[in-house]
Amino acid sequence: MAKTRTHFSCQSCGHQTPKWLGKCPECGTWGSLVEEVEANNDEQRPAWGAGGSSEKPVKLSDVRGDATTRRFTGIAELDRVLGGGVVDGSLVLLGGDPGIGKSTLLLAALDRLGREAHALYVSGEESLQQTRMRADRLGVKSEGVHLYAETDAGKVMAAAEKMMPKALVIDSIQTMFLPDLGSAPGSISQVREVAGRFMAFAKKSGVPTFLVGHVTKEGSIAGPRVLEHMVDTVLYFEGERGHPFRILRAHKNRFGSTNEIGVFEMKGSGLAEVPDPSAMFLSERPAGQAGSVVTSTLNGTRPLLVEVQALAAPTGYGTARRTAIGVDGNRVALLAAVLERKEGVQLMGCDIFVNVAGGMQLTEPASDLAVCAALVSSLRNRAVDPQTLILGEVGLAGEVRAVSQVEPRLAEAAKMGFKRVVMPKSSATRLEKGASKLEVLGVATLGEGLAYVI
Repeated sequence: MAKTRTHFSCQSCGHQTPKWLGKCPECGTWGSLVEEVEANNDEQRPAWGAGGSSEKPVKLSDVRGDATTRRFTGIAELDRVLGGGVVDGSLVLLGGDPGIGKSTLLLAALDRLGREAHALYVSGEESLQQTRMRADRLGVKSEGVHLYAETDAGKVMAAAEKMMPKALVIDSIQTMFLPDLGSAPGSISQVREVAGRFMAFAKKSGVPTFLVGHVTKEGSIAGPRVLEHMVDTVLYFEGERGHPFRILRAHKNRFGSTNEIGVFEMKGSGLAEVPDPSAMFLSERPAGQAGSVVTSTLNGTRPLLVEVQALAAPTGYGTARRTAIGVDGNRVALLAAVLERKEGVQLMGCDIFVNVAGGMQLTEPASDLAVCAALVSSLRNRAVDPQTLILGEVGLAGEVRAVSQVEPRLAEAAKMGFKRVVMPKSSATRLEKGASKLEVLGVATLGEGLAYVI
């Protein structure tokens, strides 16, 4: 009988050593090395592979482009992020903080899918009774939803192959294990092998499979990085604790854009879709307060109106603070320097705080002019007209540069009751006559933009 050999793998980076160490020599994480049994070279394991579609190479032109179809989950915000629905045979990984609503979202999706055909929800963390209690609270009553409480991936695979559901949810991938591997559930070798088996099942059977993934304290999905490479789509469910709103983002999507977002509100009866996020983000905007400015950000095809808040106050220490939430802190420091140098706004002796209300993240430079206007508004204690939208990228020379896709942004602003927009002159001149119901004020420099609004 061959001797069993073991090694120690870092659960953070995957580095392997022959003996246990308190600190991983590769990534420096303490206490992350876990003992794992090495694979036997004589052991015959099933190949992962997408497989099942052909036994030999075929021409690209001979492959039907419409062979796969999309299924609507019945949750419009989820379908939007997935690119228009879930693709048959796709493997979707959903990550997020504990209690954020991952299981709630997928159980609600299965409720819709189960009305047309059988759907299977596999729980490795809850008993059948606990899952039923949560389903009752969410109002899940579809006769097509089947529950299975199991952590042995082999048994789960056998049940799925026998049932052949129209959708499969594994909650969570870190609780699944294969007994023949010998390592603990959640270890790198277990997560990698189990995910590979489910990937092969999804591709061969055409069953769309959702994997729920735990996250580390840094916010990344626990387990080997190869897990995110293997799946077709990686979704993150984001939200602040104590805040009712949740944002679903796609960090990877082989079948659609990664720029789309879905907005939900957590209620006692579960997650509720927010069909009009702009109204939600502006619902609690303070009227007539200095430092509050509205801008538009584009997430895929969806324009969103968000409130940018700024506070500039004299510093009580030698070095002024620069704090930004929802916008890049380096960008805020750059814009403060441009205001100092080009417009003579004295911010050197002030603490600067910039916040994007509602937990949104502004990643595009189209919000630069709004951040500058909010800072100057707070410093001079002059409120900006609440019915004015501000758009524009600000360069180091103080120029205001064009922004993309202006028409949908202005249409959303008009729908929300805004009367005018301050935007780059180059973008304003490209607007067709009568294309916008707003009063358009084109500006070429930062000074011109500030003169219009403050």
